[in-house]
Amino acid sequence: MSIQTVGIVGAGTMGNGIAQACAVSGVAVVMVDISEAAVQKGLATIAGSLDRLIKKEKMTVSDKEKALSLIKTSTNYDDLQAAQLVIEAATENYDLKVKILKQLDTVLPGEVLIATNTSSISITKLGAVTQRADKFIGMHFFNPVPMMALVEIIRGLQTSDATHDTVKALSEKLGKSPITVKNAPGFVVNRILVPMINEAFYVLSEGTATAQDIDAGMKLGCNQPIGPLALADMIGLDVCLAVMEVYLEEFGDSKYRPCYLLREMVAAGRLGRKTGQGVYTY
Repeated sequence: MSIQTVGIVGAGTMGNGIAQACAVSGVAVVMVDISEAAVQKGLATIAGSLDRLIKKEKMTVSDKEKALSLIKTSTNYDDLQAAQLVIEAATENYDLKVKILKQLDTVLPGEVLIATNTSSISITKLGAVTQRADKFIGMHFFNPVPMMALVEIIRGLQTSDATHDTVKALSEKLGKSPITVKNAPGFVVNRILVPMINEAFYVLSEGTATAQDIDAGMKLGCNQPIGPLALADMIGLDVCLAVMEVYLEEFGDSKYRPCYLLREMVAAGRLGRKTGQGVYTY
C-alpha cells in the first residue's frame, strides 16, 4: 500500500510535529483534535516552525505555503476516512489511547492502517482492542519530530509484514531512519533513556550535584547534546513519570521505581517547558 494521506489524532507537540514532517515531504495530512482551538494552535506551531526554517534558508516561502496547503484540520473523526494510515498521537495514557483506538476502529474503513506514537505502552495490548490487529503498529517519533531522524517501528505480536513494510517505507519517505523493534516496555531508546533521566533525578534529590552540574557532566563527559534533566523538561516530567510507572508495572522490578522528586514536581504541576517550570525555569 502506498500512503498518500496520513491522519493524525492529536495536534499537540508530537502530533503537529508529525504533521509537519509529512507535509514537508509531500504527504497530505488530516490533523484532528478535540477542539478547533487545539487544531489551530497546532497549525500555528507548524507555521512558526516553517518560518524558522525560512530564516535559516532551509526552506522558501513557496515551500512553506505548499506544505501548509497539504494540512487539513478537523475535530471530526469522520474526516480521517480519506487516509490510508492514521497515527494516534495523544497523551501517554493507556485508557485514553484505548478510547481513541476503539473510535478509530469503528470509523475507519477496514483496509486503513492504524499506528500509535506511544513511547512505552504495549503495541500488542493496544492492537488487541481493535478489530485490525494485523494492521496495527507502533511508530515512535522523537521530539522535535521535524529535526529528529529516528523512528522506532514497533511490531506487535499480530502485526503483519505488509503493515510493517508500508510504515517503514513511509518513514523513509519522510526522511527518517527507521529501526524495527520487538514489542517490549520502552522498546529500545526509552528503555535506556528514561531510567537514566530518573536516575538523574535521584542524584539531584540526594544533593550530589546541582541540576546544572549534572547536565554539564553528562554533556561533557558522555558527549550528550543535552543533559538528562534539561531533556526531561523538554519531554515533559509527566511523560517521564508515566513511562517509569509503566516499566515498574510491566517488569515488576524495583529498579524502575520513579524518583520521589519526579513525582513531587509532577504533582506540583512543574512539568517542564510546556508549563514554564520544571527542573529549570523557562
